Amino acid sequence: MSRFNQPLGGNEMPRFGAPATMMRLPAQATAEGLDACFVGIPMDVGTSNRPGTRLGPRQIRDESRMIRPYNMATGSAPFEHLQVADIGDVAINTFDLKKSCDIITEAYGEILSHGAIPLTLGGDHTLTWPILRAMKARHGPVALVHVDAHADVNEHMFGERVAHGTPFRRAWEDGCLQNDKVVQIGLRGSGYAPGDFAWGREQGWSVVTAEEIQGRSLTGLMAQIRDLIGDAPVYLSFDIDSLSPGLAPGTGTQEMGGLTDWQAQEIVRGMGGLDIVGCDLVEVSPPFDPSGTTATLGANLLYEMLCVLPNVPQQPPAPLHGFSL
Repeated sequence: MSRFNQPLGGNEMPRFGAPATMMRLPAQATAEGLDACFVGIPMDVGTSNRPGTRLGPRQIRDESRMIRPYNMATGSAPFEHLQVADIGDVAINTFDLKKSCDIITEAYGEILSHGAIPLTLGGDHTLTWPILRAMKARHGPVALVHVDAHADVNEHMFGERVAHGTPFRRAWEDGCLQNDKVVQIGLRGSGYAPGDFAWGREQGWSVVTAEEIQGRSLTGLMAQIRDLIGDAPVYLSFDIDSLSPGLAPGTGTQEMGGLTDWQAQEIVRGMGGLDIVGCDLVEVSPPFDPSGTTATLGANLLYEMLCVLPNVPQQPPAPLHGFSL
């Protein structure tokens, strides 16, 4: 019997039963004793269009109930190598966004003090800035892989400097990032001016638009990103609106022409071997997808993130056929 926590299996309890923790893992109050933890930030105070991401962590947990512990594609078995639990949600102040950011930074400082790697269920994208502040305090400036339809580098929105369209400008100002090791993937849509995606490049970031990778495998891109990041500590921030709205309609700021779910998997799996210090999956808004499909994609991507954390071996199985494909 494994000494590590295991998800509750579908043959022990029906999938529709038991408390709705992430992957039906045990719950605990803090990250003490954990190698990695799932943590929710139920927040939509920073949204600019359709609200509802405050309900994202709850639905992601609910839709994670079908995920099994062994990754058939990569051979990863994270629950044989890591102690993982669901530590619940950060108690943000739903009436004060700036105060909520301070609460998040403090909460993640406590998580990181135990040496645990947080995997965050969002919540609107504002939350990544206060998490990166905590990451800097623990690890120093970090590399960043940011997957999104939007650059989220606005100087302000309606005169406010803190919102879900500003987190990476704020993180840059706070010195949270290794600017030569920041990559943004999937940016697309209309803009206000020709240079809307140029600000990151001006800071030394690499920007890969959706048009550049449309219809292509991203394994080669991820190999280049691994070479760029090297042994630096890296944070992965994944906005569900990076996917095509036909695949992930449950989000607040949709843009046509997004990534496929296969490309999303290639990006996350391509992070394997890097020194990942934290991940988030943000902007799932359940009211706009009652089917739960968007949350299901989010839950599976969080599982894929768990599978590429340090100390989880990647052992792809051999083909089961004799064909040359």
